[in-house]
Amino acid sequence: MTPSATVMTPAEWPEVTALRTRVFVGEQGVPAEIEQDAADATAVHVLSRDEAGAVAATGRLLLRGDGTATIGRMATDAAARGRGHGAAVLAELHRQAALRGVHTTELHAQVTARGFYERTGYVAEGAEYEEAGIAHVTMRRTAADAGRP
Repeated sequence: MTPSATVMTPAEWPEVTALRTRVFVGEQGVPAEIEQDAADATAVHVLSRDEAGAVAATGRLLLRGDGTATIGRMATDAAARGRGHGAAVLAELHRQAALRGVHTTELHAQVTARGFYERTGYVAEGAEYEEAGIAHVTMRRTAADAGRP
């Protein structure tokens, strides 16, 4: 089965927050008080489910209103990594961005995930930095970058 992703409904929010808490707080040590923020209320949240119906991956899109958006809170359950769920979520986030007229997306990638984003046309900008105690790099993708290998 090829994973697919959909826009989250409000009823799915508890499952999404449970996954994000497992990944960011439990695995990566991000302080629980900063994992959720006010932007969650206005973001477009996307999720992918595994064969058993559990939320396997999630991410969010924050629109800036100027044709740009930020992708963040990308998380994949440890048991689902390497099975295409993260890629399905990212593809749906890109689709949702395009539907809303977004021409440029930016994200703060964990350095360990840099290659994942580069494969979808993201280009790193600037030096590495720490965010929530984890090494990150800012990456950007324009509509023109989307077609690059």
